[in-house]
Amino acid sequence: MDTLTHALSGAVLGRVLARPGRTGTLQLRAAQAVAAGAAAAAFPDIDFVLGYVSEIAYLRGHRGVTHSVLLAPLWALLLAGLMSRISRLGGGDARPWRAFYPVALGALLIHIAGDFITQFGTMMLAPFSDRRFGLGTTFIIDLVFSGILLGGLLASAIWRRSRVPAALALVAVAGWVGVGWMGRGEALEAGRAYAAAQGIPIVTLDAAPRPASPFNWTVVVFDGRDYHLAHLNTRRSEPMLAGPDDNFIRRYSAPYQPVAQAVWERRARFGNGEAEALARSVWEAEDFAFYRWFALFPVLDRVDAADPAGMRCAAFRDLRFEMPGRTELPFRYGLCGALAGGPWRLYKVVGEGRSWLDLGGARAAE
Repeated sequence: MDTLTHALSGAVLGRVLARPGRTGTLQLRAAQAVAAGAAAAAFPDIDFVLGYVSEIAYLRGHRGVTHSVLLAPLWALLLAGLMSRISRLGGGDARPWRAFYPVALGALLIHIAGDFITQFGTMMLAPFSDRRFGLGTTFIIDLVFSGILLGGLLASAIWRRSRVPAALALVAVAGWVGVGWMGRGEALEAGRAYAAAQGIPIVTLDAAPRPASPFNWTVVVFDGRDYHLAHLNTRRSEPMLAGPDDNFIRRYSAPYQPVAQAVWERRARFGNGEAEALARSVWEAEDFAFYRWFALFPVLDRVDAADPAGMRCAAFRDLRFEMPGRTELPFRYGLCGALAGGPWRLYKVVGEGRSWLDLGGARAAE
């Protein structure tokens, strides 16, 4: 989820946890709880600073230790202490860290849950495991999801003494995730039906959520060598037409075809012909271990012939980030090696060119 939606979820949760009418130093006022919840729920995305270390550091560390269920109690303690100090600055309505702790912990956990429902994956057991967990029911930016939370927060501002609007908002977003789960099940069933009809063995079957509707999906069937994928809408019976003057939601949604009319594409994971041997060598190289760990549907992106330095290069991309209308794909990396053998050189694909990286992921000299 985007950071703004995370902050909204924390604010709504904070409003639920605040109990109007109670007094005492361990009870937060509603405004305090909302502000504390928003700040704590936004906190895990502070790992964006890893991008300033290197691109690979960000790739390896994003949604890592700051998103860990195991470390959440410690992060909550840190945040609660900081919030307590801030509350004392005004000198009027100070609260001890114990008052902030439940809200901080709840907001951290709701952030982790918000990322868990996407497909990017969250290292919930960091630092003891780098396994990424992802339910894959919800696109990373979901306007309905965000709108429900915003509506609950605005309603809470109108009915200030009631926690009901905020509680209903949390129930509603859980229901919306359930709708996405239902759409995902329908998408997977469409993939099974296609594979059965075409006699394709299923090694891996998955579906990536797409924008504009919980029924828009990219379904991927992997047979051990090739990917078979289609962009489809599981509830649509007729194609949707959209022109340049239509609203952006309709334009985003139109490329997803009814299941019966979906166009299935076939992509060889390592390419074909002479490209295959080079692609396999790059994929199996120790210097490419980070991408083997990261990519969900890795496929050969491009192979470059020998350049003036006598190197051949192969790069990969991840099909989970490929969707209709997206022209520039993220996370495209490759290796170059000399034809006569020798060390690999890491690079990132930028447009039609290359940006050299050192093995730590920092930009290297040309």
